[in-house]
Amino acid sequence: MSLVQHSSSEATSPVPIIETDDQGRPVKSTSTNGYFPSNGQHLPSSANGTVTPSFVDNMSHLSVVRGRDDSDAASIRSTSSRTSRKPQMQLASYQDEFTTSVYGSRFAGMDLPRHHMPENEMPRDIAYRMIKDDLSLDNNPMLNFFTSLASFVTTYMEDEAEKLMAESFSKNFIDYEEYPQSADIQNRCVNMIGDLFHAPPGESVGTSTVGSSEAIMLAVLAMKKRWKNRRQAEGKSTEHPNIVMSSAVQVCWEKATRYFEIDEKLVYCTPDRFVMDPDEAVDLCDENTIGMCAILGTTYTGEYEDIKAINDLLIERNLDVPIHVDAASGGFVAPFVVPDLEWDFRCEKVVSINVSGHKYGLVYPGVGWVIWRSPEYLPQELVFNINYLGADQSSFTLNFSKGASQVIGQYYQLIRLGKHGYRAIMSNLTRTADYLTETLEKLGFVIMSERSGAGLPLVAFRFKTVEEGGDPDRYYDEFALAHHLRSRGWVVPAYTMAPNSGVKMLRVVVREDFTKSRCDQLICDVKLCHGLLKETDQESIKKREEYIRTHISAMGRGKHAHPVYKGESHSLQGKTGKTHAIC
Repeated sequence: MSLVQHSSSEATSPVPIIETDDQGRPVKSTSTNGYFPSNGQHLPSSANGTVTPSFVDNMSHLSVVRGRDDSDAASIRSTSSRTSRKPQMQLASYQDEFTTSVYGSRFAGMDLPRHHMPENEMPRDIAYRMIKDDLSLDNNPMLNFFTSLASFVTTYMEDEAEKLMAESFSKNFIDYEEYPQSADIQNRCVNMIGDLFHAPPGESVGTSTVGSSEAIMLAVLAMKKRWKNRRQAEGKSTEHPNIVMSSAVQVCWEKATRYFEIDEKLVYCTPDRFVMDPDEAVDLCDENTIGMCAILGTTYTGEYEDIKAINDLLIERNLDVPIHVDAASGGFVAPFVVPDLEWDFRCEKVVSINVSGHKYGLVYPGVGWVIWRSPEYLPQELVFNINYLGADQSSFTLNFSKGASQVIGQYYQLIRLGKHGYRAIMSNLTRTADYLTETLEKLGFVIMSERSGAGLPLVAFRFKTVEEGGDPDRYYDEFALAHHLRSRGWVVPAYTMAPNSGVKMLRVVVREDFTKSRCDQLICDVKLCHGLLKETDQESIKKREEYIRTHISAMGRGKHAHPVYKGESHSLQGKTGKTHAIC
């Protein structure tokens, strides 16, 4: 996991700039060499007219993030105005014929032909994948196949990506002397991701990790060390550091506070609010607050916390409290669906961001990334300068050896899809999530998640309460519906929502391979299972749930928990019964 500084020029090979019209379709460039946009704004170039490559002089573990010219610096600074404007969703056009990725194509958002032969051709790889996805719900006793809608983790990559990754299985990423190009590929990824998050050019640093959990651990360590250094310089106590965060955080945040001896200050969810309230969060800050966690897409409802409002409140109150953005899921969604949403380094209080490559970064697990605004926010004493097998490198990591495959897979996706491809895929996912939302709402469910790009492409829903007009005689809950859906081949998890919300819910994660055709199949089975529950007596439902707890599910038995450590009471789950959502 190298720490690489963000460079001021692109770290890519010469590639043509593809211009598009207002519908997103490619048009022929009016430039003479094909490498420059027709509006006269040139990319950094060399004498021969190609894009100038950049490199890190000394192969390092720590990458400097390089991206925009210094003239763009003003565009990444946030104003202190708290004027909020709802960002507009900007989806890719269905008319776009240039997209070559299967799930970014218009076919992924359409029904498969049923009654008439289509007028036009479908690319063979797309036809194969669409039919393969359709057949995936066939009963297959040999595989005991289930379609999981529980996890954000990527389950599909192109054959070429898999081949590249397989060819690198034996490479130890830490060995820069033997595999210098693999390390440089990581540096390129840091550059591109830092640029996507509006990182200050020439200042920010970043590194790859095995996932967002490790990235968050590193970011929390950096915040704590920086706070401690400042307190010591002021001659003040360094006891009882705390961090402010939502009660809906992923369990890795609880681990970080426990492992690094940091007190938790929680902003609790309510029955009608599932994210942090900015005012309440800032009110909890004091002189011992090392930082604040803001989530770009909670694991329960997918809602984006109002990071800009938190940022502006901290500025108004003149509080020296940094923000770390947990963009594990939203970091590869928001920049393409709601690009005007200010959540990243455009907000001056945001000092670090993590993102998972193996979620909407579209790479198999596990790979994550963490970017810091500048070395000021990554204390020097946490970084180790080492010489491993003849190569000098700077290292800030919780482990050492790891495979290079996932980093290479991330680079493949970034250059294979580009911004255009990611936008097309995330647009399709958003449309599918909105379609499922509208349909479930018509079926009488209460929708808890956001829509129209205001959150992650997922659908969180529940039954209506009696006060909301629900059936007063309903004796089954969301967990019963989840059990019945599993019998139809769908893994749709049910959860007990974050503490103080008093809510049960189901959640469908719309991933790249969840096409509209598969969505329609799910809707049919939701109708069927709900109808079966209505017709089943209460005693039979109770017996079925007890059987599942005893023989199939680990929920009631804790089969994967060591008997010595079962029944802990120090976590939010142990204290409140909160169920940690699958990531």
